[in-house]
Amino acid sequence: MTSTGKHELVLILDFGGQYTQLIARRVRELHVFCEITPFDTPLETLAARSPKAIILSGGPASVYAASAPVCDADVLEAGIPLLGICYGAQLMAKLLGGSVEHAPSGEYGKTIVRLDESSSLFRGLPAETSCWMSHTDRIGAIPPGFRPIACTLACPVAAMENPDRRQFGIQFHPEVVHTPVGRDILRHFLFEAAGCSGDWTMSGFVADAIQDIRLRIGDERALCALSGGVDSSVATTLVHRAIGGHLTCVFVDTGLLRTGEGDRVESLFHRRFDMPLVRIDASARFFASLKGVTEPEKKRKAIGAAFIDCSSRGHCTRTSSNPGTQSPAPSRVTTTLAACLQISHSRSSNRSASCSRMKCATLAALWDYRKNLWTDNRSLVLAWASASLER
Repeated sequence: MTSTGKHELVLILDFGGQYTQLIARRVRELHVFCEITPFDTPLETLAARSPKAIILSGGPASVYAASAPVCDADVLEAGIPLLGICYGAQLMAKLLGGSVEHAPSGEYGKTIVRLDESSSLFRGLPAETSCWMSHTDRIGAIPPGFRPIACTLACPVAAMENPDRRQFGIQFHPEVVHTPVGRDILRHFLFEAAGCSGDWTMSGFVADAIQDIRLRIGDERALCALSGGVDSSVATTLVHRAIGGHLTCVFVDTGLLRTGEGDRVESLFHRRFDMPLVRIDASARFFASLKGVTEPEKKRKAIGAAFIDCSSRGHCTRTSSNPGTQSPAPSRVTTTLAACLQISHSRSSNRSASCSRMKCATLAALWDYRKNLWTDNRSLVLAWASASLER
């Protein structure tokens, strides 16, 4: 059984908002496990996870734009407690029969908001407080069955609710520290509306993850590709704690790290953590792929493509191999790794709202290490985690 399968789960649909990762952090700080998933994930896939609640994140788009990201409309009819934040609240209003309009004046930064204390979201909170706003559109008309529960001078519907359906929309951002009562609002949604019990901790997750990895890998050997970013470093450390010397770590040095950082990565993982590590110098390949490229999104895709190319064609040179490290690059492994990356890259390229914030367009779900494990015919497990997401 996996770590998440043992605990209550909240899913966050990512519409490309700058605070999506912060929403996840705030939920986990309240001891409720959550995962971020693409906005267009079908209801069938979401429901199969049995979430206690779903949160719709903010995003930079207007709900009326032709290219605006839209979730599966059935999500709003599934009976799952729902919280929309900023863009998510506006999308709820539009899909449920209300309307969204361009605000006469946008709101940015610290804003005074009045709360209806009769709402379960705001119970026990001050009638007037400050919050953090960032919007140019606003909810013009609330959907049938909803009522407004907060307002500002420029936003008559700063929050709305349909308590019978356990659906809530908030125009401001409760996840940021600039909203002093934000943590309380999230707590009320999770524990009162969604019925969560707070049964998860990070320390418990680490223990469960290590046990899960041990069960999956068993007595086999594992290969973990390391970029030096947060996500691949966490994945590598978890796998090493689980299987120790059965792991071979491959550090793909792109040449894009800070001066001396590649040496520090090698020193940390090999000397301090005592991991068998092979360092691959792929800097020439990456520099060539970025020559003349100035647009950030094209850079991300070029870097992702370079990772795939290095893995599939061997456009890289081993610069160091620590004593006792077994060779990590049989042709079958290279082919399997390249195929997995190609699948992930193609999926990422079509997920504009979610993946525009990725530093590399190679993997779509790095934080969930369980999705980064593959097995080839030789039962060699690959744990690939490159390109860290914005955190």
